[in-house]
Amino acid sequence: MILEGIVTTVSPTGAVNIAPMGPHLPDLPDASQEWQRFTLRPFRTAQTYRNLQTHPEGVLHVTDDVLLLARAALGPVDPVPSLLPAHQVRGFILADACRFYEFRIVSCDARTERVTMEAEVVHRGRLRDFFGFNRGKHAVLEAAILATRTSFLPLEEIAQEFARLAVLVEKTGGRQEREALALLQQHLEAVRRQREEASS
Repeated sequence: MILEGIVTTVSPTGAVNIAPMGPHLPDLPDASQEWQRFTLRPFRTAQTYRNLQTHPEGVLHVTDDVLLLARAALGPVDPVPSLLPAHQVRGFILADACRFYEFRIVSCDARTERVTMEAEVVHRGRLRDFFGFNRGKHAVLEAAILATRTSFLPLEEIAQEFARLAVLVEKTGGRQEREALALLQQHLEAVRRQREEASS
């Protein structure tokens, strides 16, 4: 199973990187159990991978903050949200996350474009309850994933999907979801203008 989350890592200079990431989780026989390991598959060009190469520790977060997820999908998050120091690793916890999992990388296979990194959970915690299921939040998540694929998907196809997702956000989302979708739509329009200017 893939969980859509946010990973924080630390660069050699101490800068915090905040990135959306979908770790692969093992199937557990009992829903009350907590997973002890998971697999990350960052691209070799990703800042998360570069950070974990030099400092193989980080924090995986479960959050319902789709605005932060959208901001992280588009690039460096500025300003950085409130952070707390991690307990067992050199890293940082998103203060508004629902749950967090501090981890260490125990193995790495970098032979392909997407690196396979096995992570071991060394500490976990809960900060607040998860909001709950909402179609608007899921729509923003899908839009954020599409926004990261403008380099290889047709922009018109992405725009059509954005229009469909916008209906869900309008019907079931709140301020955070509408703001997040607007940010992603602005990004798509900026990419479109850059392409038009480059071809003119």
